[in-house]
Amino acid sequence: MTFTKTTEQASKYEHLEKMSVHELLLNINEEDKTVPYAVEKALPQIEALIPEIVTKLKLGGRLFYIGAGTSGRLGVVDASECPPTFGVPFDLVNGIIAGGDTAIRRAVENAEDNPTQAWLDLKSHNIDQNDVVIGIAASGTTPYVIGGLQTCNENNIVTGCITNNEGSPLALTAKFPIEVVVGPEFVTGSSRMKAGTAQKLVLNMISTAAMIQLGKVKGNKMVDMQLSNIKLVDRGVKMIMGEIPVSYEEASVLLKKYGSVRNAVDNYNK
Repeated sequence: MTFTKTTEQASKYEHLEKMSVHELLLNINEEDKTVPYAVEKALPQIEALIPEIVTKLKLGGRLFYIGAGTSGRLGVVDASECPPTFGVPFDLVNGIIAGGDTAIRRAVENAEDNPTQAWLDLKSHNIDQNDVVIGIAASGTTPYVIGGLQTCNENNIVTGCITNNEGSPLALTAKFPIEVVVGPEFVTGSSRMKAGTAQKLVLNMISTAAMIQLGKVKGNKMVDMQLSNIKLVDRGVKMIMGEIPVSYEEASVLLKKYGSVRNAVDNYNK
């Protein structure tokens, strides 16, 4: 199978080293402006995947992201932000990167080229048919990610993907592909730029929409967020004040007693 890797095509800009800082920033920004429109075209694909995730999570399943390099790091970031934002268990959304946690900060040579390792990594988390696995790869050709999804398919596990090339092997492997075609990068082949931005936007949509569907947001507030610092405690107190007729001091007492905005409001209203 052949397909065109638009993410690898030459930048439309030449002689970047001769540009002023102003020109560099202006042109990078011009390219970045195109990313939300590329995501918009993929909204039907994103919409098809999210109900599958919600259904599995309601059955006690989990969500896994697998990827290499920038794509793997973005999955780890999104997964790590779900517990503090939505108050969910730390193992509900999981980010797995080729090469292990070392690869979050330092590239691990050839880790992405092993087509069998992703399944081994998933098996270490006792992956099963209640779970969902989303592979992330800008090129859509990463063996680590494709191999992981292929074995998931063989084991009747729901698979999705986020990629930035249309018709890639990864998109053809995933049961629910998401293809955000952003075109050539400002620096040729540097998929940490537009492709990475697109992946982050899609990950935001997936996790946020799923958590809202699971009831982790009330109105527009993160009522189950973890109260891990002074700023968030203050925010929680003010959320309580917005929901029930109490003073700042009374809301502080309720939050301390019940541990979350949701529990404080629910117990006050009983």
